[in-house]
Amino acid sequence: MALPRTRAAKAAPETFARLQARHPDAHCELDHDGAFQLLVATVLSAQTTDVLVNKVTPGLFSKWPTPKALAGANLEEVQEALSRIGMFRQKAKNITELAKKLMNEHGGAVPSTLAELIELPGVGRKTANVVLGVEFGTPEGVVVDTHVQRITQRLGWTRETTPEKIEKDLMALFPREEWDAISHVLIFHGRRICSARSPACPSCPITDICRSAFKAENVGRKPPRVRASSKTAKKKTAKKTAKKKTA
Repeated sequence: MALPRTRAAKAAPETFARLQARHPDAHCELDHDGAFQLLVATVLSAQTTDVLVNKVTPGLFSKWPTPKALAGANLEEVQEALSRIGMFRQKAKNITELAKKLMNEHGGAVPSTLAELIELPGVGRKTANVVLGVEFGTPEGVVVDTHVQRITQRLGWTRETTPEKIEKDLMALFPREEWDAISHVLIFHGRRICSARSPACPSCPITDICRSAFKAENVGRKPPRVRASSKTAKKKTAKKTAKKKTA
């Protein structure tokens, strides 16, 4: 379904151009040397900050610099190298299995198509498009992380709430040659100006055309998690209410 040509959608090219001018150095902030290192680093970045990933990958790549080396690594040693990041055991398994598959099915090279990349352990559409855009210049979609999701909702570029549907809206709104740049620019903007909490609207270059300017804090944010104890309390209250009604 085509994105409705709202005022925000019509202004999208100008809006994006002004954001690009504000962040001319926007780039992938995962430190890497080549497609293999970027692929591994991106897998490790799931639910983990780029800053933390950049702290563990130098040691990881110094010990296992190639797919061949990582494929033959001891899993417990890889887990130890990744122990500072979230879900390190599963991620250690993913990257070692990923390396084995690269060796067994791709001659040790990182494949350059979305279909092949998403067959690798720990690699989804988002990770695949990071590699395709940054290393090969051939993204097959737009990377939608939490920053991209939040900002596109605040700008009115999408009314969707899931990455998959937001990606489709962005692919319809912008030409393919801008798909890679969109994510980098919006991620830079989200980290430096349009944060989830207390967005710096006075410092933003697009407040005059942003539909959420100066009221953005509650737009595009995930609802707060309900703690298990709170859920239990709510269930007990609901049961008591139900008993009173039937009494």
